[in-house]
Amino acid sequence: MHAITIPEPGGPDALVWAAVPDPVPGEGEVLVDVVASAVNRADLLQRQGFYDPPPGASPYPGLECSGRISGLGPGVSGWAVGDEVCALLSGGGYAERVTVPAGQLLPVPKGLALADAAALPEVTATVWSNMFMIAHLRPGETALIHGGASGIGTMAIQLAKAVGARVAVTAGSPEKLARCAELGADILIDYREQDFVEELRKATAGAGADVILDIIGAKYLDRNVRALAVNGRLAVIGLQGGVKGELNLSTLLGKRAAVTATSLRGRPLGEKASIVAAVREHVWPLIEDGRVRPVVDRRMALRDAAGAHRVVESGAHIGKVLLLTD
Repeated sequence: MHAITIPEPGGPDALVWAAVPDPVPGEGEVLVDVVASAVNRADLLQRQGFYDPPPGASPYPGLECSGRISGLGPGVSGWAVGDEVCALLSGGGYAERVTVPAGQLLPVPKGLALADAAALPEVTATVWSNMFMIAHLRPGETALIHGGASGIGTMAIQLAKAVGARVAVTAGSPEKLARCAELGADILIDYREQDFVEELRKATAGAGADVILDIIGAKYLDRNVRALAVNGRLAVIGLQGGVKGELNLSTLLGKRAAVTATSLRGRPLGEKASIVAAVREHVWPLIEDGRVRPVVDRRMALRDAAGAHRVVESGAHIGKVLLLTD
């Protein structure tokens, strides 16, 4: 088979299409013939040499895929060769075939194209686990979503609205904010021109956000805490703005607020399986009845993963960039 390899860390041209050995499914795993994968920020970090795969994971980038099961390892039940699936991965999605723990498989939602299902696993698992399983966003609460036009952001807007929350977003252009509004965002903040703490304060009569989903990290830490409501919950899922910030514990205490930080890739198999099961139970029905849909910016050839990385690095996309094997 062929896969996108990274012989040496570097820029987009460090991604090399090469012949590699076929993977073999082990105990509790299935083999998937990949139809599509998707680009995530973690893939860019891995390419640059900053985010190694967990021990035992595929060395190739790609944290999600869709395709057809072509082989079953020992101990797998409930799945059959030929099933159309999408999957949460620890790596290996940028390849023609990948092995997947059975607990990280999802059926393709009814009514959705097989290739487009590759846009779902990473964002649905990240958003559901952080905003709902950890931060417990409830109907009537206000959620602030940073990077509202990203793959994570476009899914978070829809899921927050689906449970009856009020949604505020930050984005960096009128075009991106307009797309967020189409998806249901109520409060639109241009982070290049506006202070999101002040804008949120005005929009909520001083209350602030009950839940904040943050992809920025250190750069926003102080302002995020100031933007929280009493009993608010800040969920940090990205570090685009750095890894070290100063936290005012007095402000946090006064608000009786909480800060959590999680990553998905390195979690134990059992935790990932629990998250995937929750996504299948709570998110898949919303997709199948049309209330929630993946937002796909463009579809590119897997061989041109370098070009896809350039698109994501430029920030020119809205939603997900997919990589198709054929």
